[in-house]
Amino acid sequence: MSGGVDSSLAAKLMLDQGYDCIGCTMKLYQNEDAGIDRSRTCCSLDDVEDARSVAYKLKIPYYVFNFTEDFRKKVICKFVESYRNGVTPNPCIDCNRYIKFDKLYTRAKILGCSWLVTGHYARIEEHDGSFLLKKALDETKDQSYVLYTMTQEQLARTKFPLGSLHKTEVRRLAKQNGFINSDKPDSQDICFVPDGDYARLIQLHTQKALLTGFFVDKQGNVLGHHKGIVHYTVGQRKGLGISSDRRLYVCAIDPQDETVVIGHESDLYGREVELSDFNWISGKVPDTGLRCKAKIRYRHKEQPAYAVPIGDDKVRIIFDTPQRAITPGQAAVLYDGDIVLGGGTIVSAAT
Repeated sequence: MSGGVDSSLAAKLMLDQGYDCIGCTMKLYQNEDAGIDRSRTCCSLDDVEDARSVAYKLKIPYYVFNFTEDFRKKVICKFVESYRNGVTPNPCIDCNRYIKFDKLYTRAKILGCSWLVTGHYARIEEHDGSFLLKKALDETKDQSYVLYTMTQEQLARTKFPLGSLHKTEVRRLAKQNGFINSDKPDSQDICFVPDGDYARLIQLHTQKALLTGFFVDKQGNVLGHHKGIVHYTVGQRKGLGISSDRRLYVCAIDPQDETVVIGHESDLYGREVELSDFNWISGKVPDTGLRCKAKIRYRHKEQPAYAVPIGDDKVRIIFDTPQRAITPGQAAVLYDGDIVLGGGTIVSAAT
């Protein structure tokens, strides 16, 4: 129970189905991990109180589990190192992979719980002993993209009770049940970067000054100075500070020589994508390539493509049409209709 309306209603729906429930909140970081002064009340403490209020109203036991050390190592440190290495991570995927469906999943088993229940907008269906991860019915809230790392074992012991509901209905039911957080806004920022200043967080954790470098064009010609590669991501246009008669964009980042490659809109498009650390939801690697649709970021509309497995955990995607700003470090996720086939981390892209 994160303190938000979604996980709160998920608990109520499970109770309505006759399950005995335990509410829990994961404490993921200390104030100093996020650069928040110790004298201030961290927003996560307010979330705990909201979750505790709902659990009290539902008359279920409530616990706070301290996963700060694991979260720091598995999520925050990876986030910092990714930016330092010129790639753009998605920490929500890592949190699901290493914390919710690993640490919390293990804790649930220790407590003797049959199911782990979250407020994610996605669906799980069983067919002939195999479990499918599917999109939520409310496509505007669908979160299947950040769940692609789930295994068959995890899917077998997880429930997403909001997968068949629309957000408006979730808020209506929460208000109907008198939940304190029924109108609470959805979280928009990365939880451990509450002010959105990634560079400040990276300096905080590395205790090192950010190295400046050069903006260069595709031929290597110097166009100007930049303030450190962690400030940039592929597709970025604002904040470059370079005058030009055409709009300029970040096309690539080279951490070896601290350069940021600048180009034009047409330079952002590519058709082929190499993925690593790929997880097939079925647990089985296809024998041949397959037609599918793929999305290369959370808000990206999936596009027709052909996916070719390369060994156990690598995949090459060839899109039917070039895609804009394919970003190393982000995830690419494959779909067959509303079924999630799997996903992996973008390593590189080519035209």
